[in-house]
Amino acid sequence: MLSDKKVLIVEDDNSVRKILIEELKKLKVTVFEADNGETAVGLALNNKPDLIILDVIMPKMHGIDMLRQLEKDEWGRNVQVLLLTNFADDPKVQEAVKQDRCDLLSKGETNLRNILATVKKKLEV
Repeated sequence: MLSDKKVLIVEDDNSVRKILIEELKKLKVTVFEADNGETAVGLALNNKPDLIILDVIMPKMHGIDMLRQLEKDEWGRNVQVLLLTNFADDPKVQEAVKQDRCDLLSKGETNLRNILATVKKKLEV
């Protein structure tokens, strides 16, 4: 049941973030949002979402640095993450994807339907 799930969207592109929010709300998911990694760390630790949809290149704090901050917390070491980026070949991104909790979708190679299917799959685990 997705209505009891929480998702944090961390995306500095306002239009991408708003589309994701709209679609997730249709699924009755509780959604939190941040436009930078620095703000997202606090939101994540306070709200403990079931999934974080995370852009990698953002102002104030790189997405992978945000993950490293979260890993200092026991909950943060296990939270499910969907990396959504145009920089899939970045070594930091590749290292994060090696963790079982992280999936990767390249913005340039995916669409909204694939993103939502991945979100549903990760939330049903």
